[in-house]
Amino acid sequence: MFADAIEKVSRFTRPVNTIMRNYGSNNIIPGSATLFFINEDGYALTCRHVLDLLISSDRVNKQYQQFLQEKNSLTLTAPDNSIALRNLEEKYKYYFGTTIQLKVNFIDCVDQITGFTWFTHPTLDLAIIKFNGFTKKMYPEPATFLKNTESIRPGSALCRLGFPFPEFTNFSYNAETDDIVWTQQGVTQSPRFPIDGMVTRFLGTDNQQTYGIELSTPGLRGQSGGPLFDEKGLVCGMQFSTKHMHLGFDIENKPMMINNQIKNVSDYSFMHLGQCIHINVIKDFLNQQKVKFYEG
Repeated sequence: MFADAIEKVSRFTRPVNTIMRNYGSNNIIPGSATLFFINEDGYALTCRHVLDLLISSDRVNKQYQQFLQEKNSLTLTAPDNSIALRNLEEKYKYYFGTTIQLKVNFIDCVDQITGFTWFTHPTLDLAIIKFNGFTKKMYPEPATFLKNTESIRPGSALCRLGFPFPEFTNFSYNAETDDIVWTQQGVTQSPRFPIDGMVTRFLGTDNQQTYGIELSTPGLRGQSGGPLFDEKGLVCGMQFSTKHMHLGFDIENKPMMINNQIKNVSDYSFMHLGQCIHINVIKDFLNQQKVKFYEG
């Protein structure tokens, strides 16, 4: 049903790959998010929480470099050196598990970036990103938004596209510089992943203004910022979160045969429902910011 639509939407939907390291560990944690381009001028949509992550990366990395400079200047001998290091960790609020490094890689978006400009919605998890300084765009065409939104009704089938399962491996830890880096070796991309669902309800504010669309299936981690679209590939919204509804079908310590052995099993059932920003809200926000988009 969505095969042709997925091919069309893939032309303007792109992954945002991240690598992260926490204090006290050299393990690199890969992650991903999604954005999609809405015109040929380098404007894209994503979630505000994704944008916040991108903005924070520069601050996080600079702070760790400052920490390293101060750490390397410590010339005391034990135990004074250990005390000084603990004081330094307190100064920077570095504890085991604190994020100390965060690197971002935009995949197949534009040929080069000198920076980006952004606009955030005042109340919703919605942001516009404009890529600056590029000479060539790497996406063949921008999104086309659904013009007549009356077709979006409970029972309608829609689909989302994103990059929820990071499989890229082009990163490493440099022990000499105590740094995580992108490399030329390894897998550079993760496969796209679509997930369809039925429209169940609309999301609204206290004054009954509709701002979102609820789906019967979850939006997966990494699909945040990805487009919601119909069978024609027309964008109907943007995935931003998933909520978890307790079903009440709980099982506690129930004896069951597992691998030919009786075991006591507990299970607490939830339904995971995807939540998307409604296309009407997105178009209103783009008009407010005077950003060009296309309808069909």
